[in-house]
Amino acid sequence: MSPSADPSRRGGSGDRVRVSPVWMVWFTLAWLAIWTVQLTPIQLLLPLQLDTQSGHWIDGVVWSGLVLSAGGLAGVIFAPVAGRFSDRTRLRIGRRRPWAIGGSLLAAIGLLLTGSADGPVLVGAAWVVTSVGVSVISAALTALIADQLDEQRGAASAAASSAQAVGIVVGVGAIVLLGLGTGASYAVLAGFILVIGTVTAVLLPDPPPPHAALLSLHARRDLTRARISSLVDPSFTRLLISRFIVNVGNALGTSLLLFFLLYGIMIPAADAEGRLLELIVIYTIFVVLASVIVGMVSDRKGNRRLWTVLSALVQASSGVIILISPNFTTTAVAAGVMGAGYGAYMAVSLALATDLLLDPDDHARDLSLVNSAANLGQLVGPLLGAGLVALVGGFWLLFATAAAASAIGAGLTLTVRPRRASLHAPGAD
Repeated sequence: MSPSADPSRRGGSGDRVRVSPVWMVWFTLAWLAIWTVQLTPIQLLLPLQLDTQSGHWIDGVVWSGLVLSAGGLAGVIFAPVAGRFSDRTRLRIGRRRPWAIGGSLLAAIGLLLTGSADGPVLVGAAWVVTSVGVSVISAALTALIADQLDEQRGAASAAASSAQAVGIVVGVGAIVLLGLGTGASYAVLAGFILVIGTVTAVLLPDPPPPHAALLSLHARRDLTRARISSLVDPSFTRLLISRFIVNVGNALGTSLLLFFLLYGIMIPAADAEGRLLELIVIYTIFVVLASVIVGMVSDRKGNRRLWTVLSALVQASSGVIILISPNFTTTAVAAGVMGAGYGAYMAVSLALATDLLLDPDDHARDLSLVNSAANLGQLVGPLLGAGLVALVGGFWLLFATAAAASAIGAGLTLTVRPRRASLHAPGAD
């Protein structure tokens, strides 16, 4: 069975485009590979590399923040650029497919370089290459949600978000349980993204432009009129800012967990990796459950803004839990709460962003900016967190700031004015 939707239905009057379960499976698998190769080094491999190559644990924290921030900044810069080029690509094999394949190859090369790098500077440079590759494939795949889906956008967004947490478990679990060394770990990750990313890009449909939705839009407006851009919509820009702030809060609460276990609640080094895996599993379970349930509910019930706000507030409460009693048990509880809040937030806020898009011919660029806003928060978080830890010589300020950032992001989301005008609905303006 083909993973594509029936092309004859796309753009028909009153029709809703639906893709098959096979399409969703491949889409989810691709995102599983993306998140696995991106987050496994962030959560485990890079901190271990940089901790062993630094003279003091605070030096390791600072280097981790710098390296992760450099990689994140590269991804933020290149994602919308790759998305813009993807929107304008007119190759016979498709406009998303070549970028997804090229990004997979570049990410694999970067991972191999990171695993063989010696010293924080070289590790950081290699990680930048990896981040650029991941941003390119992410831009291409995210655009498929807006390109090919209508009433399943919440479900597809949930698939991408839930794969984030599962990817951490897959990567960290394989490394810890199989006892893989640093070089072998990066090699396995490189092979994973190269194979899955390439195969998925080949199998998923990539209809050539101009697609029916774009033709329908042009038929209803004067072609001499300036192009409509989502970037001039205040609600869209406010959503970008709120995703940035909420992801800062998430990164503050998750990116330095290994250091928190080692030096915040004094878990012995021999047990720290296993305890980290326990926290990641708990986090994953709640991310998957919350993202799938809330994403599908938002498809059926609407009101994505309300669910987005509530999800950010749930994430904020996780930082408060750790502040009240910083020990492993409360950290495990906080991991579940943060997973529920973040999983639901990322699924519904992405679907909300697709509802705000204005021009189908800018889908990849605009959704790359949505992803970049989240990635920018994830890169600022470790750098800010390292500074907060170094400032007070501990972790209390880190988690207090994580809670505050999540709450601020929730408040900003309240100013977003949702608009659901499907291009496939009859008489849509």
